[in-house]
Amino acid sequence: MAKQVEKSKIIESFRIHPTDSGSVEVQIALLTDHINRLVSHFEKNSKDFSSKRGLLKIVNKRRTFLKYLAKNNEEQYKALTQRLNIK
Repeated sequence: MAKQVEKSKIIESFRIHPTDSGSVEVQIALLTDHINRLVSHFEKNSKDFSSKRGLLKIVNKRRTFLKYLAKNNEEQYKALTQRLNIK
């Protein structure tokens, strides 16, 4: 239940219009939150190799979305990376 509340808060803070739940900005923010949760998981469980593989897939997916955003709207890309403290 807590994950759903956190997810809805992230969607509300990064959405472009009231019914937006899948724009690139929202997806990048959700993936960044998931990455941060996995990183804290690995601090406790350093030998969880199958989850590390999943982390790499998520990081690659976020990188793809970031490339798309940088190519199509550089201003939003810069604002989003500063807001999420990435790069």
